Amino acid sequence: MPTYDYRCKACSHELEIFHSMSQAPKRKCPECGALKLERQIGMGGGILFKGGGFYETDYRSHSYKQGAEAEKKATEKGSADGSSDKKTKTEAKKPEAKKKSAD
Repeated sequence: MPTYDYRCKACSHELEIFHSMSQAPKRKCPECGALKLERQIGMGGGILFKGGGFYETDYRSHSYKQGAEAEKKATEKGSADGSSDKKTKTEAKKPEAKKKSAD
């Protein structure tokens, strides 16, 4: 729900009112009681992205970034040497069971 800025034409009182978009604009001034309250056109409330972030990776600590950089360099060095960090898995083949014929 948005916050709207209002100003009274009678007494020049300014205030903010928090209500839904579907609600009718307020008309009665809480200061003087006149029905001259007018909703102002404003810039609206902007979205502020503060805090821990919306994704886990948005605001990583300095130590995490250093560790990730070191790991990246080690991986690049390993691939330049021709060695691979991936281990291949060999599976032992099972001999097929022979069926005895009933002849």
